[in-house]
Amino acid sequence: MNPEPGTRNLELPVLADVLAARPRVYSRMQASPLLRHPLLTPWVGTDVWVKHENHNPTGAFKIRGGLNLIAQLGEDERRRGVISASTGNHGQSVAFAAQVHGIRCRVVVPVGTNAGKVAGMRASGAEVVEYGRDFDEAREFVEDLAVREGWRYVHSANEPHLIAGVGTMALEIFEALPDADYVFVPVGGGSGAASCCLVRTALGSRAKIIGVQAEQADAFARSWRGPERVVADRTATFAEGVATRVTFDLTFPILKTELENVVTLSEAELEEGVRASLAWTHNLSEASGAAPLAAAFKCRARLRGSKVVCVMSGGNADAATLRRVLGVPVD
Repeated sequence: MNPEPGTRNLELPVLADVLAARPRVYSRMQASPLLRHPLLTPWVGTDVWVKHENHNPTGAFKIRGGLNLIAQLGEDERRRGVISASTGNHGQSVAFAAQVHGIRCRVVVPVGTNAGKVAGMRASGAEVVEYGRDFDEAREFVEDLAVREGWRYVHSANEPHLIAGVGTMALEIFEALPDADYVFVPVGGGSGAASCCLVRTALGSRAKIIGVQAEQADAFARSWRGPERVVADRTATFAEGVATRVTFDLTFPILKTELENVVTLSEAELEEGVRASLAWTHNLSEASGAAPLAAAFKCRARLRGSKVVCVMSGGNADAATLRRVLGVPVD
């Protein structure tokens, strides 16, 4: 089943595209830290490194794709302006890059989206509109609006330049740790995991890429495990960065063939991941960013003796998330 409308060119990027993206990405940010935290390794029971995409200007790996894509827009696209749908991190990346290049930007977010992420988009000059109960309702609204009003629609996954930009994160991982055995990556639209798969294969690494999802937003996991792509009726997770109900045409085929496995996490396990991030790495991560830590812990019996990388993408935890994971009553 194809759960989304047709889009523009869906040709997968290659390693040369990722290498070409580097100057565009690094014009506005530095390579993110890849750190081995002394307290984290004994918790998981093996050698664990954290790729701190939460230290990027917008707190997530999405910024890399936004910078690479927006820099390559044509004059007509720049004149029309860009529009996108997001639960926060993708929208911040598009808004940030659009501001850098002086391009008008509108982002549609679901009603009740993380206020800090909305503030970040507005601080980068974007017009933010709330619509829909979740990401996919916002996305469908944007796809219609882009056609009616002539915006250049920036999809959160079906963009080769976006994937190539995010691939710079994967290059940093494999150049620093060519002997990595596992890389755990959160999966929403799949751009991060897909870029890790593409770069891993191009470099000839033996690392296994593991996708991480929420049990309450597992359309991708069910699609990956089954014979058909499925569409969920709803999501019910506080990990908004992975709260999607569909799979996407550009990322899904590569993930279907190249992912080693998909780990799904309960809400309690996602909460534990945020607490682990605080306790063992001293970073406040949102649930999707801490999900790889929780997944590595869940798989720890199979990881003994391995070198593991956890991608922490999503450093925009709000007060409600912090109260939830620490058990602090809401006033």
